[in-house]
Amino acid sequence: MGSFKGHVLPGTLFLAVGLWRVWSSAARHAADPSSFRVRAWSPAPAPGPARLLELYVVAGGALADMCVEVLYSTHLRIFAGGEVNPAHLNDLEHGGMLLMFFLFGALALASQLWPRHFPLTDGALCLVAATAFTAELVLFYFHSTTHMGLEGYYHYLVVLLVGLCVAAAVLGALLPDSFPADLASGVLVALQGLWFYQTALALYGPMLPAGCARDADAHVECRSRAAQERAEQLAISQLFALVLLAFLYALGCYAVAAARYGQPPELAAVRHRHAAAVELECRQGDDAGAMEECAI
Repeated sequence: MGSFKGHVLPGTLFLAVGLWRVWSSAARHAADPSSFRVRAWSPAPAPGPARLLELYVVAGGALADMCVEVLYSTHLRIFAGGEVNPAHLNDLEHGGMLLMFFLFGALALASQLWPRHFPLTDGALCLVAATAFTAELVLFYFHSTTHMGLEGYYHYLVVLLVGLCVAAAVLGALLPDSFPADLASGVLVALQGLWFYQTALALYGPMLPAGCARDADAHVECRSRAAQERAEQLAISQLFALVLLAFLYALGCYAVAAARYGQPPELAAVRHRHAAAVELECRQGDDAGAMEECAI
């Protein structure tokens, strides 16, 4: 991950999944707020295997990225003199983190393809996702490469976003009908992807702050304390801008979903009253027509 491509690849996966989850959460809530449930993953509106597209992206993307980190980045020189090569410890750490996301995607897929053998609820899968984010949090907090200076500051902000992802996933398991928890989970995943992009552009791309430079080992060093502080303030401004962008996207998604799938308040009230009446008649068992609706 210590390169431009190493940040853009996982950033693309996080961003794609996060954007889709925000839209799906907004659409499901706008269509029927009363029956909204938190989802650990969002099915695509397509028949057959295409419905599981998000899970294929998560599991396949994590597996591909894991192979890049463990096999390509190390050039298969993982061991040196019978011991783990210290030059590639960070690659192995990244591979371990990606393994957790692969397991989440694989378990979610198994729960859909073989529900009798893997009867995992969305709450259980939310906890598995929280475990994967926790592994990512531990990786960035106790990193073997020990990022310093501006690199350390960018990675510290990543730690904050990942910690919020853990909290949102746990809340989704504890509050299964909470729309804010479900929406926040998607927004934070998308934000994490955007921040990976921003990190790639700022540390390894054309947006390197003034007064800072990359050395021969591609490490970023600022020439003075003042330049370091300006670069950190710029990083905070960039994060705020991305948060605003994510907020506007979520707001736009809900506005579009409400226009497409939402129901007028009068119609929604009529439906709720009808559903309550049918439920009451089902319990009493007096009306044959109501019994038919109960069976349906």
